Amino acid sequence: EVQLVESGGGLVQAGGSLRLSCTYSGITAHDYAIAWFRQAPGKEREGVSAINRSSGRTYYTDPVKGRFAVSSDNAKNTVYLQMNDLKPEDTGVYYCAAALGVVIVDDFRLWDYSSWGQGTQVTVSS
Repeated sequence: EVQLVESGGGLVQAGGSLRLSCTYSGITAHDYAIAWFRQAPGKEREGVSAINRSSGRTYYTDPVKGRFAVSSDNAKNTVYLQMNDLKPEDTGVYYCAAALGVVIVDDFRLWDYSSWGQGTQVTVSS
């Protein structure tokens, strides 16, 4: 069973930084991707960033390009999301998710991701 656990959320002022962590277990596939999504109140869940764990290639959606950076620690089975220059519109619940097999990572299609964490709240005050 694949399990993912997020941590690192919190309250931060605009312009500040946070680093989220996603520790996962149970993945035996050679090809897989770990992605970050977020959901603001009253809005649909949207993709933020992803990393293809077999190629190491990273992906970002336009709202976060240049501000967020995704990385991984193979030894710890952990993916990080470093978020800099945070804005109030970055507020939401951040989820990490795993897609097994070959997927088109930069499409950020929710249905590609079969396993999800419980989410961590990020609140950016103005």
